[in-house]
Amino acid sequence: MIRARKIWATAIAVLTVAGVSPAVAQARPQPPDVRTATAANDDGGLPPGWRITNTDGENALEWRSPRPVPAGDARVEFHADGKLVGVPEQAKDGRTFRLALDDARTADLTDLQVLAAGRRLDRADEASDARDRRSAPPAAKPPARLPAGSVDPGKPGTYRTVTGEYTLDPVRLPGFSAPVEMRGVVVAPKGATGKRPIALFLHGRHATCYVPGGEESNIDWPCAKGAKPIPSHRGYLRDQELLASQGYLTVSISANGINGQDGDAEDGGAQARSSLVRTHLARWADWAAEPAKAPAAVRKAPKADLSRVLLVGHSRGGEGVNRAAMDSLYPPPPGQDGYRGKVRWHIRGTVLIGPTIFGQNPVPDVPSLTILPGCDGDVSDLQGQVYADGTRGVSRGKALHSAVYMVGANHNYFNSEWTPGRAQAPADDDFWHDPEQPDPVCSPGTATRLTADQQHRAGATYIAAAARLFVAGDDRVRELLDGSGRRAPSADPARVLTHAVGANRGAGFLPDGSVKVTGGRLCSAIDPDPRTACLDAKAGGSSPHFARWQPERETGRRAVALRWSAPGSAVKVRPEKPLSVKGAKSLALRVFVPPNSTETQLDVSVTDASGKRANLGRVRVDGLPGSDRTSSYWAREVRVPLTAATRAGLDLRRVASLELTPRTRSGRAWLMDAWAWSPGTPAVREAPLTRVDIGRLKVKEGDSGERTYRVPVRMSGKGSGAVRLYVLDPVTGKAKDRLVTVRPGSSNIDVPVKVKGDKRYSWDVSHDVLVKAVRGAVVGSHAGGVTAENDDPMPEISVKPVADKVTEGQPLKWQVSLSAPADVEITRTLRLVPLPGRPELSTKDVDPKWLLDMVGEVPNGEVPLSRLEHANLWVSVPAGKTSAEVTVPTVRDQVAEPTEYVGLQPTDDEGEPHGPALTGTVLDAS
Repeated sequence: MIRARKIWATAIAVLTVAGVSPAVAQARPQPPDVRTATAANDDGGLPPGWRITNTDGENALEWRSPRPVPAGDARVEFHADGKLVGVPEQAKDGRTFRLALDDARTADLTDLQVLAAGRRLDRADEASDARDRRSAPPAAKPPARLPAGSVDPGKPGTYRTVTGEYTLDPVRLPGFSAPVEMRGVVVAPKGATGKRPIALFLHGRHATCYVPGGEESNIDWPCAKGAKPIPSHRGYLRDQELLASQGYLTVSISANGINGQDGDAEDGGAQARSSLVRTHLARWADWAAEPAKAPAAVRKAPKADLSRVLLVGHSRGGEGVNRAAMDSLYPPPPGQDGYRGKVRWHIRGTVLIGPTIFGQNPVPDVPSLTILPGCDGDVSDLQGQVYADGTRGVSRGKALHSAVYMVGANHNYFNSEWTPGRAQAPADDDFWHDPEQPDPVCSPGTATRLTADQQHRAGATYIAAAARLFVAGDDRVRELLDGSGRRAPSADPARVLTHAVGANRGAGFLPDGSVKVTGGRLCSAIDPDPRTACLDAKAGGSSPHFARWQPERETGRRAVALRWSAPGSAVKVRPEKPLSVKGAKSLALRVFVPPNSTETQLDVSVTDASGKRANLGRVRVDGLPGSDRTSSYWAREVRVPLTAATRAGLDLRRVASLELTPRTRSGRAWLMDAWAWSPGTPAVREAPLTRVDIGRLKVKEGDSGERTYRVPVRMSGKGSGAVRLYVLDPVTGKAKDRLVTVRPGSSNIDVPVKVKGDKRYSWDVSHDVLVKAVRGAVVGSHAGGVTAENDDPMPEISVKPVADKVTEGQPLKWQVSLSAPADVEITRTLRLVPLPGRPELSTKDVDPKWLLDMVGEVPNGEVPLSRLEHANLWVSVPAGKTSAEVTVPTVRDQVAEPTEYVGLQPTDDEGEPHGPALTGTVLDAS
C-alpha cells in the first residue's frame, strides 16, 4: 500500500480574513491577482481527511472525522496557521463538518486543525504516535486528602421529597424557526411550610433526539417521526432530591429546542437560554401570586420565594444561566430577547458545571461557583475558569467567585441522562479512552479517575454548598469553596480543590494592571509569540487560566512567570501605587506549578513604601495530576499571615511590593494574583454598571460606489465604565485593540465600515469587532460587526471536452467555463464513475504521481479508477478568470488492450449528480 497526503491541485485560493465572531463570520472577496493557496503541508496539499467541495457553486471546506463526534457543548472550529477559519456545520452522519467559504476567515490553509475547546479532533493518530515514542507516563497520584470542614452540605436534610413534571405551551425565541419547549421536572420538600428558595437547573448542549432501542442520536429539532426527545432535564434528579431534602424547591428545565437550533447563533445560544430561564422564572412568579393556576406538579410543592433564586447550569447551560443573571440586572436589547416582562425575582448566585463562556463575559456582582472537571473531554480547556478570573477589578469585588477543580471528573457524568448505563438514550464517556495508550489521569480504573456515581455525588455536594452559602447565607460553608483547604466528606473519595476571588479579599497585586516585575517575566495569557506567552504551546497539557478567547493576541490578561535554576532568585512585583492591606488577616496568593510536580517552596515577603521589608512565611505548592490531554496548570490558593509585617512595623496602608523567593533547587511557577484576605462573606450589592451589546448589520454591497456604515452598538444601564474593543482587520485577521470609556447613551464605540459596490460575484465580507469588560461594565453580546453581502448572481458553470478521445500516453482534457468572471475562485467537483459494459481506465493506465496526489492512498494491483475511495477531481476557475482545465494524464504501455473509458460525473458535496455525465475514451497505442 502506498500512502501519501492527499494533494488537491485545485485547492482553494487564499482565503482572506474576515476577523473572528463567535459563530458565523463571512469570507472576503478575492482580488483577481491573488495567488492560489499555499500547501497545507510541505508537498502542496491539504491534510488527510480534508477536501474542497462544491454544491450549486458554493465552495466549502470539509473535514471528515474517522469516528463520530458526539454533539457537545464545546464549539467545533476550523483553524489554520493559528487563526480561526470558522465554525463548521456538522452533517447528520456525525463525522462530516463543512464550512462554506462565505463563512471562512483565514489567510491561507497552512497547518489546518480542528479544535473543540482547545482539543485537537483531527490528530488522534499523530498524538498516539507521539505517545508511542515516549515511555509510558507513570500513574498519577491523587492530591492529599484535605481536612474536613465544619459542616457537610452533602448530607441529606430532614424533608421527604415529592416529584412531578409540567409541560406548557412552547415559546418562540428570536432567531429560531421552531418553537422551544416549556417543560420542567419539579422536586420539592414534602410538607415544608412557608415560601421556599428555588433552584433552577439548565442542562447543556447534548443530542436532542433518539430512537428507542437504537444506538444513535442526533441534534435535530423537532424530533422526527419515531424518535423521542432525550430527557436531559431529568439528569439532575439526584441533585434536586438532595436540595429538596434540605428545604429547597427545585426545577430542572428542558432546552432541546435551543440545542437543536443554536448552531448558527452568533453567541452559541446564550441569549436564547437566558430568555428560556427567565420565562420559566416568570411563570413561577405568576404561580406564587396565583397558586390555583399552577400545574399540578407545582401545586404539590410549597410556594416559591422568588427573592432567593439559585441558578445551576451545566456546560452551555452554565453560560445560559450566567446570561440570565446578567439580563435580570441589566436588561438586554429587546430585539434579541425572548422575554419581555418584568423581573420579579432576585438571583442570589449561580453554579456553573463545566461551563462554556464563549463571550468571556461573567457577571461580577452575582456570586458564582464554577466546577472544573479535571477529565473534561468536551469543554476540555476548562474555559469556565474565566467566571472567576474575568471578574477581577470589574466591579466592587464583594461577590465570591469560586473555582472548584474536581480531579478525575469528566463532563457528562454530572447528568445521569448523559451517563452510560443510566441514560434512556445512547450515552458515552466524553473523555475518549485508548486501551492501548491509557491516560495516566483520566482513563477508567486509574487512581485519579472517578466513577459516575462518585462524580455525581461530589457534584451534588458542591451544588448544595453553593445553595447554603449564596442563598441561605451560612458562612461556615465558605471554607469549602474559597481556597481555605477544607473538604466536604460527602464528596469523598473525590479530590476537590478550590480557590476564589472576591468576597473579603481587599487590595490585590494584579498582573493585569500597571505593574513592574523584576527577576521574573510579566507574561501574556494569549499571545502567538512564545517569548511573550505565559505557557509554551509545546508544554504538555494546558491551563484553564489561559483558555483562548478569539483574538490571536489579548491585551491586559497576564500573569507573572517564574523560572529558576537555583534557590534564592527572588521575583519582585511592584504595582503602580502602593496598596493597603491594613486590617487583613493574611495575604492570599494563587500560584500554580507544572502538573505532577511536588514540593515547590516559595518564601513570601512584602516591602512598604519606606523600604521596610518583612518575610511573611514560606508556602508549598504541588502540581495537579495531569497529562498532555488535561488542563492541569491550575492555581492553588496559599496564604501567609500578615502578623510578621505588623511585628516588623511595616506601614500596611502602603505596601509597595511583593517578593517571591524560590527555596527549591529549580523549577517553574506562575503567580496569578495576590490579595489581602480576611474571613467572612460580605453582603453583595449589585453595582449600577453600563451594559454593552454589539450588534450585526447586514447590508447589500450594491453595484457601484462606496458607502459607509457603522457597527451597531447599544449601551444601557447606569454609571460609566471601560471596555476593551478589538477591531479585526478583514484581510489579515489581526486585531487592533483600544480601551474605551462607555456610558449609557454614548457613542464612544464608533467603528465605521466602508463598503464598495461592484457587479461581480464574490463572497460576503464581514468586518468584525469584539468587546470585553474591563471595569464598571458588563458585556452581553460580545461580538458583531458589519457584513457586506454579495448581491451578484453566481456565473453559470459549464463543462465541455477539450480532448475526450486520446491515444494512451496523452492526457484527457475538459474545460470548466464560467459565463462571467468572479472575484472569487469557483470550484467544480467531478467524480470518477463506472461505465457499465465498457472496459474502464485503471490505476495502471494513469500517471502514478497524479494518482497519488488525487487519492492519497493507492492500493496494490490494478484497480478501476471509479473504485478508489477518493475518486474525485477538483477543478477551480481562478478569481478574475472564466475557464480552467482538468486533466487525466494517461501512460503508454506495451500491452495490447481494448479501448478503455473513464466516466466523470459532476456532483455536489453530498455526492449527488449535478449536471450531465462526461465520458473520456483512451485508444490503445500498441
